Amino acid sequence: MKSEHLIDALATQGWYIWDDFLSLKQVQEIKLAIPQQLTDARIGNGEKLQENKNIRGDQTLWLEPEMGEPIALYMDKMEELRQLINRQLYLGLRDFETHYCRYPQGTFYKKHCDNFQGKGLRKVTTVLYLNEFWQSGDGGELAMFNNDDQQLATVDPIGGRLVIFMSEDFPHEVLPTKTERCSIAGWFLSQKVF
Repeated sequence: MKSEHLIDALATQGWYIWDDFLSLKQVQEIKLAIPQQLTDARIGNGEKLQENKNIRGDQTLWLEPEMGEPIALYMDKMEELRQLINRQLYLGLRDFETHYCRYPQGTFYKKHCDNFQGKGLRKVTTVLYLNEFWQSGDGGELAMFNNDDQQLATVDPIGGRLVIFMSEDFPHEVLPTKTERCSIAGWFLSQKVF
């Protein structure tokens, strides 16, 4: 059972790749439910929030269950994961925030951390890939590093694949895309945001 592998991997190495987390049909349904109006992504937070295409070139949209049944079903599935991780690893995860990301051809996201040690609410990062036709050479892979800057993995952004990792422990980057790359990034949080 893949959920058991997830728990073991998070407990021992801090990250896990779950192939076929969603079917390609479910991936297509989610993409059809995404509104077309996206916003250029920004970096930083609070008053330091800024757009910087030299660091990050994707376009995003925060997701809500009201956007359609496929998105609501995905968020329900992530709620089940939150509860499972809490039951097994006692992380005290209280909420989930998520947004859709579209990387146009030629864009990237330079190496960054989703949550610096003890500085924020994000505890577990999730990335669901929505690229039904991705093939080798299309770019947009996720490069993962440890805190000593050693590269641990390069993950192909294959449709239906979910990557999960501890937010504070793994700097990562999206390598330059040679074709459009779509995903849903999400974070399990230590507090409710609303």
